[in-house]
Amino acid sequence: MQTTAANDIQANPTVAAGENVPRYTSYPTSPHFHAGIDAVVVRSWMDAIEGNDEISLYLHIPYCDKLCWFCACHTKQTRHYQPVAAYLRSLHAEIATVARLVSGKGRVRAAHFGGGSPTMLRPDDMVALGTVLRDCFDFLPDARISVEIEPNDMDEARLDALAEIGMTRASLGVQDFDPKVQKAINREQSFLQTKAVVDGVRSRGVESVNLDLLYGLPHQTSESVCSTVAQALTLEPDRMALFGYAHVPWFKKHQTMIDEVWLPGPTERFAQSQLAARAIVDRGYEAIGLDHFAKPGDALALAARAGTLRRNFQGYTEDRCETLIGLGPSSISQFRQGYAQNMPSTSEYGRLVANGGLAAVRGIALSDDDRVRGWIIERLMCDFAFSAIELVERFGEAGQRLLLKASSTLQDPKRLLELDGDSFVVPAESRPFVRSIAAKFDKYFETGKAKHSAAV
Repeated sequence: MQTTAANDIQANPTVAAGENVPRYTSYPTSPHFHAGIDAVVVRSWMDAIEGNDEISLYLHIPYCDKLCWFCACHTKQTRHYQPVAAYLRSLHAEIATVARLVSGKGRVRAAHFGGGSPTMLRPDDMVALGTVLRDCFDFLPDARISVEIEPNDMDEARLDALAEIGMTRASLGVQDFDPKVQKAINREQSFLQTKAVVDGVRSRGVESVNLDLLYGLPHQTSESVCSTVAQALTLEPDRMALFGYAHVPWFKKHQTMIDEVWLPGPTERFAQSQLAARAIVDRGYEAIGLDHFAKPGDALALAARAGTLRRNFQGYTEDRCETLIGLGPSSISQFRQGYAQNMPSTSEYGRLVANGGLAAVRGIALSDDDRVRGWIIERLMCDFAFSAIELVERFGEAGQRLLLKASSTLQDPKRLLELDGDSFVVPAESRPFVRSIAAKFDKYFETGKAKHSAAV
């Protein structure tokens, strides 16, 4: 049975699509981190890692040789390599410190190189970084190594370096293949250039290729987005991500280079997202959560079907490690006890890690209430549903309190949840707006002052 809210959405989807809400790659979200979580606290959290734990690593490279105007990542442009080389010395120092603190207490299941542009590194520096990681940490034999690739950086030497560090997944930013859109976002990248990189990583034995696409960019139309999707599908990626452009010029000043009159409105954004998603699914990919797609045999699709899909700062993942250690400026770590974020300033980060220190300067410790709400939000974002029985079994009295809140939403004429057996389920028509539904369980959202991107 379709809910009143679902009918409302079908009649006027722009209402929910235009709402600004968090992306929920964590709960609580990063605007609610505070300075009470510092290096001393993080040392104690690292000390609590157990010997048989599996951990994940995230390494941030905060530099690009050309700044894309759509980007909201923590990065900076540099035309010279010297700052990058100096930064790598600091990163190596932090790796050594963290490895010493967790020595013998965690084996690495996955490592992700993000940015910025990790592939801006010179080939010998990329190989040296991979070597330092394996020398300092105990990697599992089947550990996954993922690297975000900027095709404009790539040459044969860099492709060889990525193969040498054991990359198992290449993630390429495509955004859009339309030259007019590319010019408006300062990211020129031809289809043939992208294809050459995909072919290059596959010829070196990389088992998985992911492509990132965007909708809602300047000058995009439903037709142009579908054209980009069609071209991307000819590359037969194992995974695809379809993100809505987050226009946040109050947070990233370079986005003011994009004239807002060029941006599609909420109705057009919604149409772009739905048409693109349908085109991907029609080619045999399985829809994963809100904005990911995978071939049926991919690990992400298998996790989604098994109910073990997770969500972290890289998006949807099959990674089930409870500990994710972020390395580099602005990187966020996740521990059982809470979240911690490194100093964003590259120079200050270097100073903090220079003599065996940690760079953590803010974060949040999880309360029992945070854990319950976080579990509900993650299950909604991953499964579009959560079990009332599992909620109470996992969290006891705290779960029962949130169960009452969930039940109350069923009486609201604007509700976006339905009850199916013992599960609270997001109706199919309402799934594009799951971020807005998740926000109903976010106790910080209504009282917080942070600005967020559009829901769709």
